[in-house]
Amino acid sequence: MQTLIENVNIINPFEEVKTNQNVLIEDNLIKEISSDKIAAKNNVNVLDGNDNYLLSGFIDCHCHIFAKGFHKEENMANPLGIHFYNAVPHSLQTINAGVTSIRDCGSADLSFKLAQQRNLFTAPKIYLSITPLVMTGGHFDLLLPSGFDMEIMYPGFPKGRCDGIEEVLKKTREVKRAGADFIKVMASGGVLTTNTSPEFAQFNKKELKTIVKEASANDMKVSAHCHSLKGMNNCIDAGFSSIEHATFIDKKTACKMVKKNVSLVPTLLVHQFLYKNGFPAWDSYAEEKTQKLKEIVKVHKENISIAYEEGVNILMGTDSGVIPHGHNLEELIHLTDIGMSADEAIASGTIKAAQYLNQDNLGLVKENYIADLILVNSNPLDDVSILSDNDNILNVMQDGRIVK
Repeated sequence: MQTLIENVNIINPFEEVKTNQNVLIEDNLIKEISSDKIAAKNNVNVLDGNDNYLLSGFIDCHCHIFAKGFHKEENMANPLGIHFYNAVPHSLQTINAGVTSIRDCGSADLSFKLAQQRNLFTAPKIYLSITPLVMTGGHFDLLLPSGFDMEIMYPGFPKGRCDGIEEVLKKTREVKRAGADFIKVMASGGVLTTNTSPEFAQFNKKELKTIVKEASANDMKVSAHCHSLKGMNNCIDAGFSSIEHATFIDKKTACKMVKKNVSLVPTLLVHQFLYKNGFPAWDSYAEEKTQKLKEIVKVHKENISIAYEEGVNILMGTDSGVIPHGHNLEELIHLTDIGMSADEAIASGTIKAAQYLNQDNLGLVKENYIADLILVNSNPLDDVSILSDNDNILNVMQDGRIVK
């Protein structure tokens, strides 16, 4: 199958815009790019680019495609099937926002990956963590004081709770067995779990090192949900590959991340979105969460700016699922607010993200690269905020197929 996109301007981060280009796609790869007319098969599908702008599809490095706010009340009230059906509209919203791949940091399982590969519905490609590892009493230990456990459970989806070297070793193996591509660890308190605070570290160093050692034996990276400064340093020392959120990061820790090649997924959008829009009226923990957010929003942007200035490798992630899906590329605005150029912000969600995922032919509009592409009506290098309006994203291609 061939698709020919005519008359487009190609944007790759840190390169000059290539104007008046034609792009031939064969099966799932970009076969040829030229300013001259391209010879194609008789039955080629021709798409007129209308002098618009062609970019790589984006990779959201932190989202939860099954989730719809992580409200315990809904988990308790809804039949289990709703947990899966939610992924269908969430996926379409994500694709329509220009995101063709996601790194799911908890809640999605192997069924989603198989459904996407089999084209059962329009969905981003997914890199799975299955479920986060969480210590007893830690962030996302959803056993309530009432004694009711709000963690969603079903066959093939292991519980995340574990303590001590033997349990974290076994849990890492269980999560891998369930189909995980990487391991996610809750290494500090969080905002949404009411019995924890973001500034406190969780899991001890021996437990963290055990997780990394077992994951590394299977060539898997380990990612930490972590706001806490001490927790970040524990994870960096243990050999983690990425820190998510990093609210209380300082200059010294940022320098350590650079030295040890640890990436940062700041998810700046999520805290500001929640603080601005609040929680449902029926959320009995809304006031407590909002008070936590007030402090986090205050320091997060300033601290991530420091990390950027020190040269930490920053990747685009949104925590969509905690907030509504489909706002993904608003994160780019927040990344430029901390000092990143438009090129750097776009790279954080394309080529840099692809490199982190060890995808060496993804994230750029180049020959022999995978044809995950978006066509937009304005030049985002002039104003990256245009990508935050889904109406400006005219077409989305995934593996050479038009999905928007």
